[in-house]
Amino acid sequence: MNAVYLDNAATTRVAPEVLEAILPFLKEQFGNPSSFHSFGSSHMEAIEKARGQVARLLGAKCEEVYFTSGGTESDNQALRGAVKIDPSRKGIVTSAVEHPAVLETARALEKEGCKLDIAGVNENGELDIESLRALVNKQTAVVSIMAANNETGVIMPLKEAAGIAHEAGALFHTDAVQMVGKSPIDVHSLSIDILSLSAHKFHGPKGIGAIYIKKGIELPPMLTGGHQEKGARSGTYNAPGIVGLGKAAELALTHLKDTVARERTLREEFEKRVLESCPGAFVVAENASRRLPGTVTIIFKGIESEAVLTLLDMQGIYASSGSACSTGSKNPSHVLYAMGVDYTLANSALRFSLSRYTTDEEIDRTVELLSRVVERLRRISPYAE
Repeated sequence: MNAVYLDNAATTRVAPEVLEAILPFLKEQFGNPSSFHSFGSSHMEAIEKARGQVARLLGAKCEEVYFTSGGTESDNQALRGAVKIDPSRKGIVTSAVEHPAVLETARALEKEGCKLDIAGVNENGELDIESLRALVNKQTAVVSIMAANNETGVIMPLKEAAGIAHEAGALFHTDAVQMVGKSPIDVHSLSIDILSLSAHKFHGPKGIGAIYIKKGIELPPMLTGGHQEKGARSGTYNAPGIVGLGKAAELALTHLKDTVARERTLREEFEKRVLESCPGAFVVAENASRRLPGTVTIIFKGIESEAVLTLLDMQGIYASSGSACSTGSKNPSHVLYAMGVDYTLANSALRFSLSRYTTDEEIDRTVELLSRVVERLRRISPYAE
């Protein structure tokens, strides 16, 4: 049975070209790039090449890109560093639908003495700009708004949010883990000061990411030690991961236009067919002005999402009920809660996320089996209408 993987918002398969680029640095080219001898130091050329590849994907300068272990570390450095720059600014403003890497970090900083304010969203999961504007002031150190939501795919108004932050003299950070490589993003045109990304969301390896820090911003490091990354992020270079990230960024940029168009077409066709074949289903944030091309959350009224996922899993179809970082939690999605979705409905939500490798045949098979699963569960569910 061929697996159908539709959980690409959680992680993606490593592209063959990325694997090919990584392997030499796991085998014969295993030296430490920080070494004095050429066996290790020669690898710095590959690392700088990767930095340039990531910079081009972001519309950034090479010297503005620093390598980290992934999105969570980058988010932590962004928030923890921002509140250390100016002692008179200890405020953090973020949104109610952020990834836990931002929300939990902000809450931890609140316990350490920072002031935390959380802007709301509307019923479509879109940022409430006026709510944000009312919270940002001269004590705000950083405004952190995600580029695109990991559950609904809703794209946030980054340029407008950045403008609000800058009017008050605050920094603007965006967790762009779901956006980078999946939809165009340009840090300079959007007035972004700090950006977080992770390679495994766009066909790179796990355990490697980057943080973009606009030139001129002295963001304190979170990890101190050696001289790596000009002191902005110490630790031995993960040469295989960095090379893989760079190659994934290059491929993402090369395929971006075609990928966006194809994923959007597949997603829209998938939504249409699921709604036609599964009575009582509806798309979350369907009326949002902008969504990622390949991410959709669908609610199946009266059916628990775990039951659907289990039956799909038995047939080799893999989706999710929300963020992979929230798996195991007994609480409903904080994203859907912030949007005003009823508790029972929130427990009936499934997320499907595509990639540039998703095929028409996989969508056909998923729709066919999903309709059968939903029909079967509706017959036995005491909550189904």
